[in-house]
Amino acid sequence: MNGENQPADKPPVERRRFQRYKAAVPVEFLPEGTTVVSRTQTSEISVGGCYIEMYYALAAQTKLRLTLWVEDQKVTTDALVATHDLGFGNGIQFLNILPEDQARLKKYLDTLEQ
Repeated sequence: MNGENQPADKPPVERRRFQRYKAAVPVEFLPEGTTVVSRTQTSEISVGGCYIEMYYALAAQTKLRLTLWVEDQKVTTDALVATHDLGFGNGIQFLNILPEDQARLKKYLDTLEQ
């Protein structure tokens, strides 16, 4: 048995609400309570969140102000660190994204399906 009380031969249950796409989107983020902006890129992205690769991963539940650069347009949102993978990166959940920014992001993601 694995940690989720499922037989080891069964794949884990998918908890994501949105389809993810592999894409390297430039991202800037500012953790709450800090003044230093960090820059990296996504390795996966969806309309509800992204995964950012970085060696020094942020602690889970850290609140962020996040800016994605989607085809030279800024998409800014509050965000929350959902997962912490030391040495690899963080899963990020978007919070309170404006409808026009979500539409801009969705339009970009739709181009990745083609």
